[in-house]
Amino acid sequence: MHTMTPIRHVKAGVLDIAYHESGPAEGRPVVLMHGFPYDIHAYAEVAPILAAENCRVIVPYMRGYGPTRFLHDDTPRSGEQAAFGADLLALLDALSIERPVLAGYDWGGRACCIVAALWPERCAGLVSQNGYNIQDIANSGQPASPQTEQRLWYQYYFHGERGRAGLSQNRRALCDLLWRTWSPTWHFDPASFERSAAAFDNPDFVEVVIHSYRHRFALVAGDPVYESIERRLAAQPPITVPAITLDGADDGVMVPGGTQRHASHFKAFHRHALVTGAGHNLPQEKPQVFADAVLELLEGDKQ
Repeated sequence: MHTMTPIRHVKAGVLDIAYHESGPAEGRPVVLMHGFPYDIHAYAEVAPILAAENCRVIVPYMRGYGPTRFLHDDTPRSGEQAAFGADLLALLDALSIERPVLAGYDWGGRACCIVAALWPERCAGLVSQNGYNIQDIANSGQPASPQTEQRLWYQYYFHGERGRAGLSQNRRALCDLLWRTWSPTWHFDPASFERSAAAFDNPDFVEVVIHSYRHRFALVAGDPVYESIERRLAAQPPITVPAITLDGADDGVMVPGGTQRHASHFKAFHRHALVTGAGHNLPQEKPQVFADAVLELLEGDKQ
């Protein structure tokens, strides 16, 4: 079981971002973004595969996770999608990375989709689990199927103060439950969960999570700093870089295979794959599949 140490730090935008780096410094750049409620260890097996293929691999802790910290106490602990995109762009700038392949899932996949859509010149290719992951907040009040609504219970739980208190008091037990229900065919051991769960002790974890799940349903205001980005995202901008989208066939939160309908959002090369034997945390469950998708885009970029 790989432990992703040592950890480096860089000041980027409003954050001091903690990240793991592996592979040659002059290698082909790849940035791997984790989701909720996971951490950089989702890529503990993916990163070495890519590093061995001459990739410079960057795996950051997102805002609210692990050793990543806000630089100022008065910065809003926003969990809105625009903040995730802005954080990723600031990281690329801080590390002088021009055109990496961006790869992620859940929150991290959303950050990758946003940078790919709004700043395509900064993205050589996109791997996104769960397809086009940019939120359509204007239409968030439209009900989904009852089966889908049941899967989203945790989001509605976080809309109330009972949910905030529950996350704060029971963060490990709640997140462990999500791991198990979202990846029902993945039999992880307690040590694997604890290795990632340490990241949830970040002092901003609860505030960022609660704001994220309230903002996406237009229940709370966003940080005014990101208003212009949110306006651009409201138009559901297309993704014009080469992209591979993946779904886990056993995903317990997203309807398996449902993101194939997102194809119209992708205007360049686009391949979609349904991965059998995988749930929501696909990079950790099927690391070779995820790494191969990244390498496919890197090979295409060389041609």
